[in-house]
Amino acid sequence: MFETKFVIVLREDLAVWQKLNVTAFLTSGIVGAKPDLIGEAYRDADGNVYNALSIQPIIVLSAGADLLRTILARTLERDVRSSLYIEEMFATGHDAANRAAFAAFAPDRAKVVGLALHADKKIVDKIVKGAKLHP
Repeated sequence: MFETKFVIVLREDLAVWQKLNVTAFLTSGIVGAKPDLIGEAYRDADGNVYNALSIQPIIVLSAGADLLRTILARTLERDVRSSLYIEEMFATGHDAANRAAFAAFAPDRAKVVGLALHADKKIVDKIVKGAKLHP
């Protein structure tokens, strides 16, 4: 049905609250970059209006730290822009601090805890190869 795929890969050893937090942040990054992924507002039977949601499913995968670094390298090699969350961002409290922590690390030294991407499904499948569906 979709020629594209929206995938989030989480480091498998994160605490549940961290997985949820990272998933929310990464989703906002993809949607911010690709607003056409958002459909129309929802309305219930009484006419109440709710926010629009993603028009396509979001697949959540898990991987170890080494595979996450490999997945990041694959996105960079293929010039596929991604959303990235690193471990040091858990210790910050706002966007400017997140960006400062992020800027301190090159891709090969970043402690990646989550990554999201949206691209052609064949490319995404190659990039996330080895990751498993999140339990």
